[in-house]
Amino acid sequence: MTRSRLPFALAFLVLLLTIGWLALTPQPPRELTTGWDKSNHLLAFASLMVSGRLAWPRHWLALFLGLLAYGGTVELLQLQVPGRDGEWADLLADSIGLALGHLLAPLALRLFKAT
Repeated sequence: MTRSRLPFALAFLVLLLTIGWLALTPQPPRELTTGWDKSNHLLAFASLMVSGRLAWPRHWLALFLGLLAYGGTVELLQLQVPGRDGEWADLLADSIGLALGHLLAPLALRLFKAT
């Protein structure tokens, strides 16, 4: 990894940890929501994919599959958290977010190369 990509890798790691905490805490902060659970998933995973693609632009397929596995793992773990539910619909929203992030990543890559 080049030094110029390090901030994006750090942003990816912070997002990954924050999203994991939000997904697995029994009562996440109400201020950190879009108002609809599925859009929360879509936004979270689109953000992960864009930041991941900025950090590792050539490894999009590994990122997509790894983040999809992460989303599935989170859904399974939520079955063990009081007050939380694992849902197939959430995993679908995660995958749509990943696809959206994949589509937006080239634009983000161009924007950051221009600066």
